[in-house]
Amino acid sequence: QGLHGLDLTVVAGAAVIDERGYDNVMVAISADEARVLYRERMPVPVSMWQPWRAWFGRDGGARANLFANPVVDLSETRIAPLICYEQLIVWPAFQSMLHSPEIVVATGNGWWTAGTSIVDIQRASATAWAKLFGTPIVMAFN
Repeated sequence: QGLHGLDLTVVAGAAVIDERGYDNVMVAISADEARVLYRERMPVPVSMWQPWRAWFGRDGGARANLFANPVVDLSETRIAPLICYEQLIVWPAFQSMLHSPEIVVATGNGWWTAGTSIVDIQRASATAWAKLFGTPIVMAFN
């Protein structure tokens, strides 16, 4: 309701949880709709992504959508979304850049890293990917 009458879309991080596990996502919220915009391709291995759990008949952990959604359309703009760990590794950034995005949108949840340089490293890495491919970038970390 707070967006009623505004031509504005808010992009935010969220988790979509079900009985089998969860997806780290970016959501797009406007006056007209709220939708999952992007599902993270590469959550942090071991602490979040635990594919071996299925071998033992167990559910839980983050899902890796490895080859899905390297770019997404947001208000007619082709964006390359990178959530947290994806900013630090080759595959997600390179896969997105192969699809010629107009802008990189990098987000992260860094509240738990207070007193460390983790968020600074993520910012530097995401900025380097964007500069390497000559693509503008927007970042937000909490």
